[in-house]
Amino acid sequence: MNYEQMNNNKVTLSGTIVEEPKFSHEVFGEAFFESKIAVPRLSEQLDILPITISEHLLKDYNISSGSVVSCTGQFRSYNKLDGEKSKLMLTVFIREIIETNGEIFPNEIELSGFICKSPMYRTTPFKREICDMLVAVNRAYNKSDYIPCIAWGRNARFVKNMQVGESVQVVGRIQSREYQKQIDENTTITKTAYEVSISRIVV
Repeated sequence: MNYEQMNNNKVTLSGTIVEEPKFSHEVFGEAFFESKIAVPRLSEQLDILPITISEHLLKDYNISSGSVVSCTGQFRSYNKLDGEKSKLMLTVFIREIIETNGEIFPNEIELSGFICKSPMYRTTPFKREICDMLVAVNRAYNKSDYIPCIAWGRNARFVKNMQVGESVQVVGRIQSREYQKQIDENTTITKTAYEVSISRIVV
């Protein structure tokens, strides 16, 4: 992975591991595990975010349920078959465990990529402006990560007319959000979405 690809997708998280890491997959003989990390917001709510971590980091650090961890990595996407449909999955791929003195911002992401789907602008019943967009971020080996992002207020107004293919840089935080999905007229299930809540945009 070259320098540009390392720096177009940067995540820093600090939080508490809430699930024991469990085996996910293996690549070139290296095992990877998945877990979740609880990251506090300023409002004291928690974002519960999926993480993927190498067996090598698990050997070098005590990463288990209840561990407090600070780390850097990338927000990545992959497709998972769900029945006959392909579902976009998101995870924070941990590259490094870091030591901090408590001054680190606990949830920060910087992305540099391209608009790959027309932004969807709307207003809430309380007249709050929101715009959803999907950003494609290049990765090594000709791969790309497709990251859902959400902009608010003046940022929403700014991005709503952006065209597919335009380059964009965003800074924000990764958030988890629960929503209700209607399966049939008698069944509703609660699901979790992950997205980047944008605080700043550079074009």
